[in-house]
Amino acid sequence: MLLDGDEWKAKFRDYKREAWRLETLPQYLVPQEADEFSHFKAGGIFPDSQEDEWTNRVRQHKAAGRTTGRVHIITRPLSDYLRFEFTRYYRHSVRAGEDIRILDVTDRPNPLEGAQDFWLFDRKSVVLMNYEPDGKQINRTLFEGEIGPFLEAQQIAIAESVPFLEFVAA
Repeated sequence: MLLDGDEWKAKFRDYKREAWRLETLPQYLVPQEADEFSHFKAGGIFPDSQEDEWTNRVRQHKAAGRTTGRVHIITRPLSDYLRFEFTRYYRHSVRAGEDIRILDVTDRPNPLEGAQDFWLFDRKSVVLMNYEPDGKQINRTLFEGEIGPFLEAQQIAIAESVPFLEFVAA
């Protein structure tokens, strides 16, 4: 089942305990980010703090006892997009309360080789994030099978990764 519009927004509004994402790509071509990404590549600077719909939602969910997290699998050197994402979004999301972690597989085997991007909601609902190899989103689909492999991928990703702020400090 394709997920879009209100059904997609409801996933983030209505989860009870946890929303968690696995990110596997070095770049995501997000049309709404195109101008900011160009600004970044041209040497532009962004404010040290950012309040937007996402950070507000993360903050509200955290205050209500709900968690938001993700692990991004990366290799160095970082792509321009990852440097942009780290600067423009991740720092602010972490400050708002999102648990962002980095799984650097530059010098070791990827324990999740071939894994697909997905969102996991309350450890019972999985949304597959489908992308072209260049990072352009194709669609989002509600997964309707056994979610055990996604729970295992989450467990591995968290165990093998480090907190975002620890990664960027190193």
